[in-house]
Amino acid sequence: MSVEVRIDTGKISRLLRLRGGRTARKLAERTQRVARIAEREAPGSMGNYITWKVTDGPKGLQGVIVCDHPKVRFVLDGTRPHIIRPRRKKVLRFEIGGREVFAAYVRHPGTKPNPFMARALRQGR
Repeated sequence: MSVEVRIDTGKISRLLRLRGGRTARKLAERTQRVARIAEREAPGSMGNYITWKVTDGPKGLQGVIVCDHPKVRFVLDGTRPHIIRPRRKKVLRFEIGGREVFAAYVRHPGTKPNPFMARALRQGR
């Protein structure tokens, strides 16, 4: 008596890529966990702009985390020192130590990069 077993790798890979399958659920759980960490790590209100989803990618399902805050690139990449000038008025107005101060321009020292999305990815593993 002989027994023949055939493994269809195409069917196995399709099974793993099913939308409601176990792999998709695990991927969604992990993506959501990393997104929650990114929300906590994000400065200020930037965490409110973080969303996540599971989509079909070129090699199957992939988890995607997006931050739609308009200033996210400045936070992730940092900024170089630069001069800030008034756009609509003739002078800038701000408070220092409770006193109102006026200036024609300000030398901003720049900011260091804050890679909170990469930190969230490392912590979520």
